[in-house]
Amino acid sequence: MIVVTGAAGFIGSCLVAGLNRTGHAELILVDDFSRADKQRNWQQKAYLQTIDRKEFAAWLDANAQEVEVVFHLGARTDTTEQDRDLFDRLNYHYTQQVWEVCTKHDLQLIYASSAATYGGGEFGYSDTHDVVNSLKPLNPYGDSKNLFDIWALEQSETPPRWYGLKFFNVYGPNEYHKGRMASVIFHTYNQIQMTGAMKLFRSHRPDFKDGEQSRDFIYVKDVVQMMIWLWQNDATNGLYNIGTGQARTFYDLAANTFTAQEKRPHISFIDTPADIRDTYQYFTEADMNKLRDAGYPTPTYSLEEGIKDYVQSYLMQDKIW
Repeated sequence: MIVVTGAAGFIGSCLVAGLNRTGHAELILVDDFSRADKQRNWQQKAYLQTIDRKEFAAWLDANAQEVEVVFHLGARTDTTEQDRDLFDRLNYHYTQQVWEVCTKHDLQLIYASSAATYGGGEFGYSDTHDVVNSLKPLNPYGDSKNLFDIWALEQSETPPRWYGLKFFNVYGPNEYHKGRMASVIFHTYNQIQMTGAMKLFRSHRPDFKDGEQSRDFIYVKDVVQMMIWLWQNDATNGLYNIGTGQARTFYDLAANTFTAQEKRPHISFIDTPADIRDTYQYFTEADMNKLRDAGYPTPTYSLEEGIKDYVQSYLMQDKIW
């Protein structure tokens, strides 16, 4: 059996879709399944059983002999949330529990870290382990992910194979429930439907023009391929960036969302909200050498290709993956 935590969420439900597409239906889905707005993400998938996240650690301990791998993608992911106790409980301590059960039963573990661990990029964006203790995340979410990475690297007893995945800016189908945290593509598409235009955040730094804030945007279908490849291949244990290796501007992101609908871009700018202005990442770009050196062979979608597929195959069709 294959376990996917966070299976009702964005990346988790897409991983379930990707596993189903490759012939895997022996899945255990773990999440808080009480949210009606996320039911579309999982109810039509092929799986064996759903487990509430509060019961998962005990279930895994009792059923580990039947499990092949745990994809632990469940987490609190709101980068604007300031409650550190919440992140400690849901991200840090919960992941420790999962790690310890996987270690006890020799289960492979693939867990979600984040590019938010890199903070303002003072130490670059390399997934080498020697910089992890020096990183300075800009918010409690990033702190919770980096603290777990530090803890994992300190452990003498580990799962036989484990990978902590530093997801960069992931976009794609099944993110409709994420509200403010959904991708700029999702928000651009909806603003176009309502107003015919898009308003991006203005730059509040003199070294970046409006709209030229840049991130490493990766299509969720590439993320799923990378996760499945790590599960099925024998890479060295540790942290891995999950990105494209090429930063693109938010203007590119919005403009391509117009283009995918055969519309002319109409983009203006508004102030970045005060509650995130001081912790806003103006640039990220994944160093992908480690995953490529491990043998990962598949090129990623270009931004243009990924946005076109997302907009035309999912948003315009009101479909999930």
